[in-house]
Amino acid sequence: MQQLQKGDSKLLNAWAFYDWANSVYALVISSTIFPLYYGALFRQKNIEEIILFNFSIRSEALISYVTALGFLIIAFISPLLSGIADYMGNKKFFLKLFCYIGAISCMSLYFFSIDDEKVVLSLISYLLALIGFWGSLVFYNSYLPDIAHKEQQDAISAKGFSLGYVGSVLLLLICLGMVMWVADDYKLQMMRYSFLLVGIWWIGFSQYSYYYLPNNKNDNKLHRNVIFNGFKELLKVWHQLKELKPLQRYLAAFFVYSMAVQTIMIIAAYFGEKEVQWGSDSKRTIGLIVSVLLIQLIAVIGAWLTSKASAKYGNIKVLIFINFSWILICTYAYFVVTPNDFYIAAGFVGLVMGGIQSLSRSTYSKFIPDGTNDTTSFFSFYDVAEKIGIVIGMFTYGYIADVTGKIQNAILFLILFFVVGLLLLFRVPKK
Repeated sequence: MQQLQKGDSKLLNAWAFYDWANSVYALVISSTIFPLYYGALFRQKNIEEIILFNFSIRSEALISYVTALGFLIIAFISPLLSGIADYMGNKKFFLKLFCYIGAISCMSLYFFSIDDEKVVLSLISYLLALIGFWGSLVFYNSYLPDIAHKEQQDAISAKGFSLGYVGSVLLLLICLGMVMWVADDYKLQMMRYSFLLVGIWWIGFSQYSYYYLPNNKNDNKLHRNVIFNGFKELLKVWHQLKELKPLQRYLAAFFVYSMAVQTIMIIAAYFGEKEVQWGSDSKRTIGLIVSVLLIQLIAVIGAWLTSKASAKYGNIKVLIFINFSWILICTYAYFVVTPNDFYIAAGFVGLVMGGIQSLSRSTYSKFIPDGTNDTTSFFSFYDVAEKIGIVIGMFTYGYIADVTGKIQNAILFLILFFVVGLLLLFRVPKK
């Protein structure tokens, strides 16, 4: 097949379509069906803790620790592999590799169990699915400047987001139908089939993207210096930050409050599954999926409202307001008991979640000095900082929930991150 030229509509659509393929992991595995399945396994055995490597670990802490480990691995390997891929021109190879690792691992969740002899292998499947998803995004995102001209990038990026939302919601509704249309004794089996569907969907639909995305492989040979190019670029940005005080102060604030934001986004479903008094398993399944869809829909509105507010009041002032809103939401979440309480919390989370993510990234971009040639390195630094923040946030959440035996105590502790982030934002120049 003749390689399509940069900016070609067929090439742009093929790139955006990968969002349709892989976003099912984020919604079905990360946010809804797997948390329901995970919680049901512990309820079925009537236990809250398992013994792992001679340690007694609570269910919510266990999944937090494994998630933190996954993001720690991603933070380490993404700059390593990005440097190799850029030098050797084999982004498509790494994109496929992480896609297949993630999708096959999703399918292997069919066998996920908390039995003593299976729990380690089960957690490895969950870990590899997470690494596959986030690892593939590194190379997927890096394709954008290769396939789209600058004036096309915003539109095609938004199209990818839209396709991802529609595709993931469609599969989630299919999975919901599978789970709800069977007797209670077969619901867990239907959830296992959902994991298989995610992997098949991810691999199957991604082939369209692979068919058109360029494979700019060259004759460069891999050597030791190339392997560490990504880390050298991060170190160079670290030294540059010493001369860029406004950016340095903003990044410090972002690093702290992002710990809490990303942690809440990951653990929200596990919190709702375990702590809310749904009344029955069927109501729990429907309620949690409705909550996730509510968050997704309102997040789009929140991102739009935030962009309007930032244009009028300035980015930093709006970020200060959003962080203060997060403090109130976390305080409210401490008292959540009923489904209606959880729906209200989910609505407000969606409103500020979409806004803080989009505004944080665009604010960082504005603080990068005009004329900076290597903006890719700056954003690689941003991504690694975000992943390390997730590691700290997830580990803190899991540790406090494990030691105190109460998830609400961990949520209260997340307030501290928002308070510190809020105070650090006051140090950032408002313009």
